[in-house]
Amino acid sequence: MNKLNLKSKFTIFATTLKEVLISSLPLAVIIIIVCGFIAPLEEKSDYTKLIVGYISVVIGQTLFLNGLNISILPIGKLIGGSLIKLKKAAYIIFFGLVFGLLATVAEPALTVLAKQTNMIMPIINDTVFIWIMGIGIGVMVGFSLFRIIKDLNIKIIFAILYIVTFITIIFVPDEFIALAFDGSGATTGDISVPFILAMGMGVSVTMSKHKGNDDSFGIIGLASVGPILSLAIYGIILNLKHHGVLPAEQLYDPGTIGSINEIISGNLRGVILALLPVILVFLPFQFFLIKQPKKEFITILLGSIVVFAGLLIFLSGIDYGFAFAGKYIGEVFLDPSKPEWFRWLLLLIGFILGAAITLSEPAVTVLGEQLEELTNGHISKTSIRMTLAIGIGFASLLAMLKILTEINILWFLVPLYGIALIMMLFTPKLFVGLAFDSGGVSGGALTSAFLTPLTLGVAQAVATTSTHVKQSILINGFGIIAFISVTPLIAVQFLGIVYDINIKRANTTLDYAESIDLEELALLADSVDTVNMYEDENELVVVNIENQPLINDINDDINDDISVNIYNDTKDDKDDDIKVDLEEDKKNTIFTGLEKDEKSRINDEIHDDL
Repeated sequence: MNKLNLKSKFTIFATTLKEVLISSLPLAVIIIIVCGFIAPLEEKSDYTKLIVGYISVVIGQTLFLNGLNISILPIGKLIGGSLIKLKKAAYIIFFGLVFGLLATVAEPALTVLAKQTNMIMPIINDTVFIWIMGIGIGVMVGFSLFRIIKDLNIKIIFAILYIVTFITIIFVPDEFIALAFDGSGATTGDISVPFILAMGMGVSVTMSKHKGNDDSFGIIGLASVGPILSLAIYGIILNLKHHGVLPAEQLYDPGTIGSINEIISGNLRGVILALLPVILVFLPFQFFLIKQPKKEFITILLGSIVVFAGLLIFLSGIDYGFAFAGKYIGEVFLDPSKPEWFRWLLLLIGFILGAAITLSEPAVTVLGEQLEELTNGHISKTSIRMTLAIGIGFASLLAMLKILTEINILWFLVPLYGIALIMMLFTPKLFVGLAFDSGGVSGGALTSAFLTPLTLGVAQAVATTSTHVKQSILINGFGIIAFISVTPLIAVQFLGIVYDINIKRANTTLDYAESIDLEELALLADSVDTVNMYEDENELVVVNIENQPLINDINDDINDDISVNIYNDTKDDKDDDIKVDLEEDKKNTIFTGLEKDEKSRINDEIHDDL
């Protein structure tokens, strides 16, 4: 049994490793092409950094995801289920806030984004940054549970929240606008999403007026608004504190971060602070409410150690080589010695990377399966994945275009969010929730690990080579996660509208067909002489009908439902009737091989139809 269990665990690990390798393959290919052929690295030690960084990211993410499945995910589900035992809505909302906060501070994508921000703007402490974003998520998770309990209209809530958000953005320093939207996409990932969804599902099923799962959709989308508002407010406070003049930013140079030992030591504290609160809060729930068996409890604790190791290796790999590679590639394409058209290849690279990462993103696969199930296969998971891949590839292209042209991100985001909000008027409620949920989970760890350093590198090169007033790296460099997060809002709602149109069209066709059937039955009724049933020892049912097409229809319908034989009655001797061919145009139909209750049921149905 132990050998079988060990083999099963190894199979799961190998499967996860394969998925991570596939998801990172496009990045590896581009790194090899650029750093190996287009612009070879000057220092051989840099190749070592790239190799070690890439391997660390792959191994770290594999360990992290495997540990997640046996520790953090079960914790989220167990706590989500146990919250319902508290009964009172106020308690549920409060603990929803707490767990939304604690789960978010452990997100690897958010940790990466915080360190990148701190490197450029040291006055923004990375730990403070993480907890501010976590508070934003926590408050909105609590509000989302309140919405489910009170059955508030999710479309109206989304409209109000985003209108308030864009009004608030008017007063926010430019340096914080793109960063706030990026933070929103980075906060909802592999750790926070299971926690939040588990709580939403439990509350929706037990306390919602509808008692269904539909109300739980949209909770991630609502939670994602929180970090935008919380960081926007933080930016306003910092701006006031420094009298409207923020300190000068520093160069973004992840290659100077230090040796591998220094990097691991620096990440150790952050990983402990991220995971320890989740475990500490789980313990009282385990002892007083959940009460998992000892074996399962120990498995969860051991899984947490695997998560810890995976997250530490993952973050260290990013710092050591991956972030450096992204920045280097971004700068290579803006090398002044290269032709002018060369920089525009970044648009193609952005599209390819965005689409490739999306196709291999586990969260996108899960979303596709959800939609396929909810639409009974009318929308396939393949079409969903391809739609999102093309959409997010286009979003990455727009992010590159924004940086190269130095256009303010609001010129892109306001119209895109405006389109998404207008589409809500025509989209079924369920798809609205799913669309905003998918936007919340689309910016994964690989996006923060590679695409953000890539855009920061491009922005820094643009600032260096610009012939007019250069923009801040904070203003121009961030924003790719924001673009990736808004695209699914439009794509999934579009699929929802198409689905709704197809369903209405199918219902119209069905109504028309039913009306035709009723007319045909009325005409056939005129051809019916008598309808009766008689039985004998051979268990025969005879229906006297003069209309041969109706006899054929009955024959087809009955054979679809149960395995019986139907014959025309051509003689008075019933023993010979079963040998007569159905195609002969005669009056009677005989059903053979039926149980008594089946004979009665069929006779009643024929009477009802006629």
